[in-house]
Amino acid sequence: MTQDGQLTEGPRFYALDAVRGGALFLGVVLHAGLAYMSPPAWVVVDAAADAAVNPLFFTIHMFRMSLFFVLAGFFARLLYRKRGAAGFFLDRLTRVAGPLVLFWLPVLAAIITVAILAALKANPALATQPPAPPPALTAETFPLTHLWFLYMLLLLYAVCVPLRGLLAFIDSGGALRRAADGVFGFVIRWDLTPLVFGLPLWLLIQVQPQWDHWLGIPTPDKGFVPNALACAAYLSAFVFGWCLHRNADRLEIVRKKGFLNLFSAVALTLLAQWLGGHQAETDAVTGGAWRALYSAAYVLGLWSWCLGLIGVALRFVDHPSRFWRYIADSAYWVYLVHLPLVMLMQYALLDLSAPYFVKLPLAVFGTLFLSLLSYQLLVRYSFIGAILDGRKRVSRKRQPPATTATV
Repeated sequence: MTQDGQLTEGPRFYALDAVRGGALFLGVVLHAGLAYMSPPAWVVVDAAADAAVNPLFFTIHMFRMSLFFVLAGFFARLLYRKRGAAGFFLDRLTRVAGPLVLFWLPVLAAIITVAILAALKANPALATQPPAPPPALTAETFPLTHLWFLYMLLLLYAVCVPLRGLLAFIDSGGALRRAADGVFGFVIRWDLTPLVFGLPLWLLIQVQPQWDHWLGIPTPDKGFVPNALACAAYLSAFVFGWCLHRNADRLEIVRKKGFLNLFSAVALTLLAQWLGGHQAETDAVTGGAWRALYSAAYVLGLWSWCLGLIGVALRFVDHPSRFWRYIADSAYWVYLVHLPLVMLMQYALLDLSAPYFVKLPLAVFGTLFLSLLSYQLLVRYSFIGAILDGRKRVSRKRQPPATTATV
């Protein structure tokens, strides 16, 4: 979901484009690893499953979507500033709501198909039994699959953009916004971002009757009303990204402190894993001092990862790069189609006698190969690519030959 306006107006944020693409690509690794976790946590269960995979899932799940929503907020304001409210919503309807509607049913059908194949392979006797009736679709159970992030984006746009307009109307002179900019700058300068923007999520965790601590932020992939923890986490991330674009000069501070934040992220992640255990357990824990300490390590680690990865990217990849541009351009398509392909690869590898550290890379690279091949051959220069990337590209092979002037 690159912003085509960057090509013609203002600076292009190469590093942030790269991080956003990388965050979406991490979804392939995350979902591929589910089949190899122990105890089982997925519809495709491989005999090579090992608890050594669990920390990988834990770490990626900890920060990946919060990082994505930080960047979504950043680029949302960029687009809003260039196109205004009407242009913004028209663009989002085309490039976010459109793909959600178009891809939901095919993706769900493909996921169900592979899930049935995996269930039959695990228990062939199911083939002789009558199929179970499909569950009733309600507002609470509607399966958004991994496309839930598009639905969440639409909700955030519907809330934040009108509020921005209301604030601009109330604060016509800009005094309130300038004061907010000053507070935001203070927060960035003194490394208070994880504390300030992580506080809503941490407080909400403390009052949950039950909380599956190992899963951190519950994935809002079912129902039209996202769970409270996901709302708090992703709204905070989106607002931070929006404010960061408004104060884009503060990116230099984030860049300078990138390695420090990464070091903090690793330390806090290890602390959280030590406190929470290494097994993929989803024990519904109650409140208390343990929860307060564990959730503090988790939330602070989440924000440290976001700031650290953005800072390091600003240091090393904030320049034109054909590789990172391709990653950024293809990431949306890859994420839309990857889950059925991941499951298909996991299913195909069930009979392979190999350890998890062989199967997991095969599942990841097999999925990336198929999704990128389909992107290059079927999507990149098609109307689908124009919808997803916001512009129509012309293949070099399709470009008309240059006209040579004659004397």
